Amino acid sequence: MNSLRARLFGAIALTVAICVALTVVVGIVLTRRAVDRSALRDLSHQADLIAGAQSKELSPLTHLPDQLVFLHKQDETYQLSTADLPKSAVAVLHKTGSANGSADGQFFAARMVKGKPLVLFRPVSATADRESPYIYSLLFSALLGGVLAAFGALLLARRIARPVRRVAQATSSLARGEHPDPVPVEGGTELETLASAFNDLAVQLARAREAERSFLLSVSHELKTPLTAIRGYAEAVEDGAIDPREAAATVAVEAARLERLVKDLLDLARMNKTDFSVHNSEIDLTEVAEDAVRRYQPQADAFGVTLTAVADGPSPAIADADRVLQIVSNLVENALRLTPAGGEVRVVARAGELRVEDTGPGLGDEEREHAFERFYLHERYGRERPVGTGLGLAIVKELTEAMGGTVRVESTPGRQTVFTVSLRPARVASRV
Repeated sequence: MNSLRARLFGAIALTVAICVALTVVVGIVLTRRAVDRSALRDLSHQADLIAGAQSKELSPLTHLPDQLVFLHKQDETYQLSTADLPKSAVAVLHKTGSANGSADGQFFAARMVKGKPLVLFRPVSATADRESPYIYSLLFSALLGGVLAAFGALLLARRIARPVRRVAQATSSLARGEHPDPVPVEGGTELETLASAFNDLAVQLARAREAERSFLLSVSHELKTPLTAIRGYAEAVEDGAIDPREAAATVAVEAARLERLVKDLLDLARMNKTDFSVHNSEIDLTEVAEDAVRRYQPQADAFGVTLTAVADGPSPAIADADRVLQIVSNLVENALRLTPAGGEVRVVARAGELRVEDTGPGLGDEEREHAFERFYLHERYGRERPVGTGLGLAIVKELTEAMGGTVRVESTPGRQTVFTVSLRPARVASRV
């Protein structure tokens, strides 16, 4: 009985029962009054007929006892005096010659016939037989109306509760992490608003969950890059293949990048956002290219791939140095993973532009159109090529666009693939 439908049915049924009871009570009172008025009107009409007939007699009211049989059939009696009439009725009778009313449980109709009073009486209880059919009909109608109202209340309660129950079930499903189908938008305005609001909430929550999942995957991918560099230099120091001071400096730089990523995570948690902060300033892309090459040189040597940085001099641009390094690192890591031994990967820096070229298997026309979509290349080549998680290129595009730049890919399968990141040149920014 705690369900919404049961409560609605109970409330509607109780309201209908109260209304029907009040209607019956008022109907009975009004019916009784109408019957009493009708009885008094009949008695008054009968008194007029008798008085009119008696006024034509030479000795009025003398032979009235002959009519007693007729009066008794209607539970009526007569009296030739005003002893049992109220004083007010007697005064009216003497003044106007007629008086009607009720007193002491009786209806009366008094008439003056040639100066003599004639009073007819009928008990009020005699009208009960006339009231009963009306009252029984009223009670039957009330009972029938109550049954129909109860049935209507049941249907109405079900109609109101059904959309609410659907929303409740869908909400429980949503809370369990499932993706329920949109609930039908039906019912009254409030129910339609509730269903629409839930559907919008489900869509927004699904987007938020997907954004959170994508962000966590992106963060995991970005954390892996500096950790890989730190591990590589640690192994190189252990093998004695690199100067410890140089390795320590590189590890310190990578640790700083890790620290920034962790700080981003904390900031995002406080601000409830799912994107990275970008702080643009004037940077030298040549330094970024050389830093990326130095970071991945041990990995390139292990793969037997030539990794070089190419620049004609300083390459100014307006961007975030750490974010650009993340972009180039992702591109270089993908290139090293796909380029066969003996191949070449080049990082070319120019003013406002960075290019990562490799001699790997390349991409077809369809692959180039979807290359920057999350997980596309992983799903396409995950079993054929040593591709990563499928997030690296998506992160490249997002970070590039966050800095106001663009990224594109050109590829000749089997020969060369070129990723070009275009940023704002410093000289253009200085005119703004």
